[in-house]
Amino acid sequence: MARSPLTLAASVTSALPRVGVVGAGALTEGAAGRFDSAVAELDDGRRVVVRAPADPDAATELAAEVRALRALTPGVRGLLPFRAPELLGEAGLGDARVVVVDFLPGYRVDAAHLPPGRGAATSVGEALAALHTLPLSIVRTEGLPVRTPSQIRDDVRRLIDRVRATHQAPEALLDRWTRAVEADVLWRFESAVVLGGAGAASFLFEDIESAPHVTGLLEWHGLQVGDPATDLQWLASAPTAAADVYRAYSGHVSRAPDALVRERARLYAELEFAKWLVHGVEVGRDDIVSDAVGLLDALVESVRGDELVPPGDLDVEDAIALLGRVPEPSPTSVDTSMQTDAYDPEELSLWITTQDAAGAPADEAAADHEGTEESAEVDAPGAALFDDTSTAPLDLAELEDQAPRTADVDEEREADRASRAAFQRWTSSSSE
Repeated sequence: MARSPLTLAASVTSALPRVGVVGAGALTEGAAGRFDSAVAELDDGRRVVVRAPADPDAATELAAEVRALRALTPGVRGLLPFRAPELLGEAGLGDARVVVVDFLPGYRVDAAHLPPGRGAATSVGEALAALHTLPLSIVRTEGLPVRTPSQIRDDVRRLIDRVRATHQAPEALLDRWTRAVEADVLWRFESAVVLGGAGAASFLFEDIESAPHVTGLLEWHGLQVGDPATDLQWLASAPTAAADVYRAYSGHVSRAPDALVRERARLYAELEFAKWLVHGVEVGRDDIVSDAVGLLDALVESVRGDELVPPGDLDVEDAIALLGRVPEPSPTSVDTSMQTDAYDPEELSLWITTQDAAGAPADEAAADHEGTEESAEVDAPGAALFDDTSTAPLDLAELEDQAPRTADVDEEREADRASRAAFQRWTSSSSE
């Protein structure tokens, strides 16, 4: 049973002694019920976010978030051109852990509506470049995962083997992914500090001089040293803005050249469909397996004749520079590979788009998504609470032949619909 905002807000006084709560409201964050969240208003004028896990997997993710936020010291935050949530306190709530962070203002923009040109797209590229340029010691000192290109490549090999073992995926895709994983040139990159899977919902925007700029970054639970491409794969769902994001990113990142980062990001995007298949097999869901097979069959048609790493795609000088700067393997070996036993189907729903949404004008898109960090309505204690979804990163009601999203929609059915719609996103951007 979901905890009410008032119940969550009451725990703030345990996490933050000597403060009073004068208001509480629901928080909409599109987490498919994995977290119970609320926003509380304190008597000193601050607004804070209170979050508690709704299941064991979410508890693990929340603990990882706490660990990552602790790694973001004031010195580290000073290196970033945006804000990250600040950990304010923790408390127990029954057998669960409640985490309190400060509330970051801003609005989100759905990937399909991210406008091209200067503004949102270039700001996203610059923000990710700043993140990926952070010193690796920030992660290593805190004992967070550190993965080398070789380890990441092996993770992909293992995933392809698991997909092959299902005997359900098209051989053409398996061959395509195998050629990519065996292409040495694709894996000559320098590991960096990454979120481990940023998405459109990770970025908070505010208008500066009438243009949207990234002013906040959320979802730090995957903080690690890894492949920068994992934070860029979501751009497959932003076909109109992707080129400008990549251009700004490449112009601001201060690492060794990574000429094929876009190709690896595309590979990871395709492998999301493979994870969906493996997930269905491992949990014994025939409907998910059937759905994933249909998606993969459609995917193989859209990429037919298109290689991820065409001959001559990498400049020789870039390759030499990369070879000279690939870091030595770290003694820390943490297997945070593309496991599907903890697979989150909600990730696919972040890629949902409709054919007409991709062409939305920039000013219209920004207007449609204005709001706060995670939509909130704060009311005095005991007053009616409102769950404002006006700035939720997804609008499932726009999907063809789908009913409007309500509180009692079955999450598994929602995830299944998400996976089917995800392929619309891919086909609309693969021709770019």
